[in-house]
Amino acid sequence: MDNSEFEIIKTIGEEGEEIELKLLDIVTVNDVDYALLLPADADVDNDDECEIVLMRLKQDDSEYIFETIENDEEFELVSQAIIEDDSEE
Repeated sequence: MDNSEFEIIKTIGEEGEEIELKLLDIVTVNDVDYALLLPADADVDNDDECEIVLMRLKQDDSEYIFETIENDEEFELVSQAIIEDDSEE
């Protein structure tokens, strides 16, 4: 898949820096939407492992807000749901 096919999301990192991420997919777990993201400079066609970023999505009027998942249990629940869904395909 060509890198240009992904929507680029800009967000603010922990130190206030602007970070660009590629939106890979949006998944819903327990009626909550989560975004699967990759660093914008990651090569998705390369077989090397890439660091996937998982963030909670909230809609505020007409825009989406990306939130860091601070709760380990929530992160594990979503991660496991993604793995199980991926293994079913």
